[in-house]
Amino acid sequence: MLTYAEAIKLVLTHISPLPPVEKHLDTACGLVLAEDVHARWAQPPADNSAMDGFAFNFAACAGLETLPVVGQSYAGHPFDGPVPEGVAIRIMTGAPLPEGVDTVVPLEDVVEGPATIQLSRPCHPAQHVRVAGEEFAQGEKLISAGTCLHAGEIGLLAAAGIVQVRVYPAPRVAVLSTGDELVELGQPPKAGQIVNSNLHLLSARLREAGAEVIPLGIAKDNAGDLEQRLTSGLQADLLLTSGGVSMGDRDHVQEALEGFGFERIFWKVAIKPGKPVLFGKIGRLPVLGLPGNPAASAATCEIFALPAVRKLGGQPQPLAPTLSARLATGIEAGGSRQVFLWGRLHFDASAGYIFTPSDRQSSGQMRAMLHSGALLPLAAQAAAIEVGAQVQVLLMRLPGGAV
Repeated sequence: MLTYAEAIKLVLTHISPLPPVEKHLDTACGLVLAEDVHARWAQPPADNSAMDGFAFNFAACAGLETLPVVGQSYAGHPFDGPVPEGVAIRIMTGAPLPEGVDTVVPLEDVVEGPATIQLSRPCHPAQHVRVAGEEFAQGEKLISAGTCLHAGEIGLLAAAGIVQVRVYPAPRVAVLSTGDELVELGQPPKAGQIVNSNLHLLSARLREAGAEVIPLGIAKDNAGDLEQRLTSGLQADLLLTSGGVSMGDRDHVQEALEGFGFERIFWKVAIKPGKPVLFGKIGRLPVLGLPGNPAASAATCEIFALPAVRKLGGQPQPLAPTLSARLATGIEAGGSRQVFLWGRLHFDASAGYIFTPSDRQSSGQMRAMLHSGALLPLAAQAAAIEVGAQVQVLLMRLPGGAV
């Protein structure tokens, strides 16, 4: 049986980033750049004032106690023409410095007369001046390919005049739940039935990772219904199923997939929860079959499906980031399979990040994931870990909801 390291390597080897597309900057937030982006012009385009105050030529005004004020320069309404020597102009923050001035004094450092100013404290040349191009020069590389665009990147590119960017599109993930026992959300379950919670859990987590979700609903445990539902997902970038991949009499997902030319790459991984996870391809379409138990489905989504989504979306580091944390409770020795334990994170000013394993680790319990911010991988046959030990966890989200 494959180890997790072997299995995730196969998943990422068989998945390639989606072809890049052109997007307007306003629709590119959360997407990954497919090429470097360079500035169309310098920023700022001209020397400008960093303060509300008065501008003059420092050398020409040296030794003068009083300066006549002959005009003003506002952002969007610059002073017209050069400024004569020995005089000042009123200037506002962001307004360009006209020819002939090189120094700005703030309003609080002068005594204003009817049409003059007197300096109330010493100043130095070029103070409070933003130099042309000091943020970036024309043609300068601003952001490298492989960078995910967030608010800061969007703002910088807008300032540089970038209208269109070449990015990897958000992966489209088709999600199918299987099982005769499932009913749709909003439909009261009868005896022997449960609500299809997996579809909503998986869809929410995939959307958090930036994917576009195509919900395929529920397929009953028969070949005809499975075939019809699976057909609707063949145009996605990733097909994800939940349930029907174990060895029971009514686990028909693999058989149904084979009707579409499914090539199995692996089935079963030495992990807990999630041993019967399935991976393969229908042509170029990657397919992941997750177990039906909620915590097993969620865990395999976290450690297999989300790295696949990140790889499709062009992220250069598709695996979840790791975080060093201290254990709030002890952990028993590992068993024959690698275990992934759900747990909460919180930050302590003196101890750093603290990881508290959930007291509900059963693969059948939805509450195992409640408030979880990380997964703790515990190697097969690992020794017991004491309270306070430093461990490396797979980060889902930071405390407080930050991702």
